[in-house]
Amino acid sequence: MKIPASLIGCHVDRTAFDYQVRLSFSALDPDEGYRVDADLVIETPFLLRDRAGEWHELDPGTGSALAPALDLFRRAVTAVEIRAKGALHLTFDEGLQLHVGPHPRYESWSLTGTGVEPVTVGPGGETDWQLP
Repeated sequence: MKIPASLIGCHVDRTAFDYQVRLSFSALDPDEGYRVDADLVIETPFLLRDRAGEWHELDPGTGSALAPALDLFRRAVTAVEIRAKGALHLTFDEGLQLHVGPHPRYESWSLTGTGVEPVTVGPGGETDWQLP
């Protein structure tokens, strides 16, 4: 699987919450329209660092407890890292950070859409990561 570096420069255009957390990313190419139009779906607990530097442990399906994730709306991705076994770490402008680690029994996150290679990090994580 390739590290989704094409997310760099994308903005979060939509946040949606139910038993998953869904973030929609997009970036325009001035000559060709959308360079990226993709959805990140988070299905397990994750960490979010806010503007003040405080880390929040968030869990899909917890309603208003997910409020800190609303601050990701309209933020731009400045860095993408894949850490041990497929842990996704995104850095955003204004100092926000998102970290989704692998889960031992469930799919933790997936990424699909235009301009990204589809990725699903299954139970136990993934180890075969390549640079784009």
